[in-house]
Amino acid sequence: MADQQILIVGCGDIGSRTAVGLVARGYQVFGARRSVAALPDGVQALRLDVSDLNSWFDLTLQPDYIVYSVAAGGFTEASYQAAYADGVRNMLTWLTEQRIQPKRIFFVSSTSVYGQNEGETVDENTPTQPQGFAGRIMLEAEEALRNSVFSHTVLRFSGIYGPGRDLLIRQVKQGRIAPEVPVMYSNRIHSEDCAGVINHLLVMDHAEEAIDSLYLATDKGSVPIYEVMRWMADELEVTPTEIVEAPTKRRASKCCLNQRLLATGYIFQYPTYREGYAPALAAIKAQS
Repeated sequence: MADQQILIVGCGDIGSRTAVGLVARGYQVFGARRSVAALPDGVQALRLDVSDLNSWFDLTLQPDYIVYSVAAGGFTEASYQAAYADGVRNMLTWLTEQRIQPKRIFFVSSTSVYGQNEGETVDENTPTQPQGFAGRIMLEAEEALRNSVFSHTVLRFSGIYGPGRDLLIRQVKQGRIAPEVPVMYSNRIHSEDCAGVINHLLVMDHAEEAIDSLYLATDKGSVPIYEVMRWMADELEVTPTEIVEAPTKRRASKCCLNQRLLATGYIFQYPTYREGYAPALAAIKAQS
């Protein structure tokens, strides 16, 4: 597969995990980001600022696949606009003017495009009603792809957790916990499964197996966030002393369905929060 060039735009946490899997499968992987330090072994580094159109035209490769997995520089409207809406439009301009036709573009999006927050069930067919700038701008980037001539797949990841993403664990260690009532449903996916999903679908497409243009990517456990934090507290033998009304910073409550993803045959490495958080909790207990 060395003749297949994969360009990972924004080769940070998820992009790097994705790259490791693709390199192991024999693909030729290029990682493009503003800082090219500390990319995984086997990944060829490219310098790129997605918000700068000229930066795109400094790239000389013609990738067979593109994985757009950019992290905004901060949780501000300007940062999101630059990373997602502007970045995707610049990519599409570069591809069009350079007459590059990748087999498929994979765009890492977010369930923030859903504005439902009363415990509703959502899937790929649910109308998007973003309530904040993050969801609105992410949806703008999705629509730019939908309106383009390029084959693409949008991946709406739910709350990503894993190494370096331990907000809930830190809060529980401090004795803080979500309220039991009103119920706030939460959805999550481990960072290793984010990479796993991208690898799985890219390999399927390369094998000319049919894949969809949109997937809601979340694990098998849409549960009240109180349940998650209560379980953590029990595991760490911590007695909660304070209620946190919005422990994930952005108050939301919906139940995300992943049937379309499961129908592709993807098998989760961490199917629920229990498997995903267990190693981190075990490490904390071993240190105490």
